[in-house]
Amino acid sequence: MKLSSEPLPQKCSKESILQTVSKIQNGELEGLKWLSNSENYTHDFLLAKAEEQLEKRIQTGDPLACFLKGQLYFEEGWYEEALLQFQQNTDFQSMYQLGVMYYDGLGTPADPKKGVEYMEKIINSDSPKARHLKFAAAFNLGRAYYEGCGTVISEKEAERLWYFAADHGNPKASIKAQAALGMLYSARHPKELKKAFFWHSEACGNGSLESQGILGLMYLYGHGIRQNLKAALECLNQASDRGNVYAKGHLVEYYYKRKFYTKAAEFAKRTVENDDVEKIAKETDCLPFYIARGLAMASFYLARCLQLGLGTQQDLAAAKRYYSKACRLDPAMAADLELTANHGRI
Repeated sequence: MKLSSEPLPQKCSKESILQTVSKIQNGELEGLKWLSNSENYTHDFLLAKAEEQLEKRIQTGDPLACFLKGQLYFEEGWYEEALLQFQQNTDFQSMYQLGVMYYDGLGTPADPKKGVEYMEKIINSDSPKARHLKFAAAFNLGRAYYEGCGTVISEKEAERLWYFAADHGNPKASIKAQAALGMLYSARHPKELKKAFFWHSEACGNGSLESQGILGLMYLYGHGIRQNLKAALECLNQASDRGNVYAKGHLVEYYYKRKFYTKAAEFAKRTVENDDVEKIAKETDCLPFYIARGLAMASFYLARCLQLGLGTQQDLAAAKRYYSKACRLDPAMAADLELTANHGRI
């Protein structure tokens, strides 16, 4: 399981960099009139004006503006420009972004060891300016130990760091660490499902879309908690409505196995319309692994409906296409589902 990095934590809000720039105090109020009615301008125009305002602040020696310019480039996906800007700064937020960029190879060849060093500097710092970054840095460092990338592989050290980052379920701590602990305890042998349920519950309560979908499955199958169909469907439907494709795939399976074939086919068709895993991951902050699995499940059961004419008109050519899509997205899962189907249990 490949985890994604924790986004840069914001001290106060999750506003965009353009919104942040609009709040920078500037004596030349005439130059900021465009911000009061910014919806009338193109995105490119707003970016150019933001760069202009930030450059003015940089020239006056404003250290925050230096970071904001790098963050502006980072949010636009201009990683090479962002890297150059962050490298000129010495603040902890720039240091954090450099750690992420070196670890994941954004705007530079990947150098996980260097990324780990930046995260360690943040965690070990006594500066108040690094305080709001420590939970996120600990999650990222735990990720490095879990994957054995940039450092030795150590599940024990990853668990320790994620416990610190999760901070007893604090909603202001790393929600990704809370979800990661849930996944860790589900994947262990033997599984520690009660612990997994606890951490997914904490993460879900703090807004984790990933954990909300997984909680639905734990309720559905009685993993780590007493089986509760009502709670399961509530979690799965809410997660589905928020864009969790893994939850969508399991809802398709649920409808199919209970012979709600029309509902299964229609829901599966809507689910597989967008199969751009990376784009969905960026929009929902869910792991590509689970997105691909959810899409594969929906594709498989749609193919089954089309092959057998269940809940939709029989179409063998379309069934073949969707079987192929399921195999492309998740070969192992598709093979398991096909084996189960051929033994007459679906």
